[in-house]
Amino acid sequence: GRPLLSTRSSFAVSQQQQQGASPSSSTSLNIFQDLLKSFQSSPSEKTKVSNEYDVPIADAISILNTAAKSKSEDPETVVTALEDLEKLMRQKCKAEPNAASEVLRDLDGSWRLVFTTGTKTTQDRIKKTVNYFPVKAVQSFDTSTDPYGIENGIYLGDFALVKFSGPFDFNLTKRKLEFDFTKIALLGFEITIKGEDAAKIGASTGLGSESNVANSEKGKRPFFNWISADETIATARGGGGGLALWKRIEAEESLVSES
Repeated sequence: GRPLLSTRSSFAVSQQQQQGASPSSSTSLNIFQDLLKSFQSSPSEKTKVSNEYDVPIADAISILNTAAKSKSEDPETVVTALEDLEKLMRQKCKAEPNAASEVLRDLDGSWRLVFTTGTKTTQDRIKKTVNYFPVKAVQSFDTSTDPYGIENGIYLGDFALVKFSGPFDFNLTKRKLEFDFTKIALLGFEITIKGEDAAKIGASTGLGSESNVANSEKGKRPFFNWISADETIATARGGGGGLALWKRIEAEESLVSES
């Protein structure tokens, strides 16, 4: 009988020892886990490190939103905000592969040109930087079609004086939008045109740059290096080197007068 008692007794002692050791074992485990955590970055910390550009992006967009709504921001401040946003969005799109896709998605819709620095040629000609755009120019994008569609027009009140339309491609890696204008509507009458003719007319009306004419003669397409697009504003650098700011308008607004 003693061996049995001894076994039971030993088992009881073992249980007591394990139970008695439990707090210290638990403490050791907690210390180990805390030590392990100290070598790991939390998701929020990783986000902070990788998203250092988000706050300055929001600051630049805030300035540009004010400019788009009221045209009250100093032109030099707007130019600086556009240049800053261009650099910051380059960082963001490099760090976040989906950022460029979001720009293309948000590009859908109609946009009124609010501000432009003008092309380098224009700046040299008039010896100043063009700023708030004086006439009503509306650009529209449609990514639901194949190929994607672009339309660009100048309006006198609610009447379209001239509208260009055609297909466009969007390079997600470069955020480069290349397009061809294949149709033009003059005073409501639509005709089919060649790319080089569209470039010449566009340059003469202010809807395009002289560089588009030179590019078309070389067989190259006009383009924008798109910077950003969201629910309220869009920004881009044109093929002629100028920066531009648009504000989103509803589709029906592109057909009616805006102050």
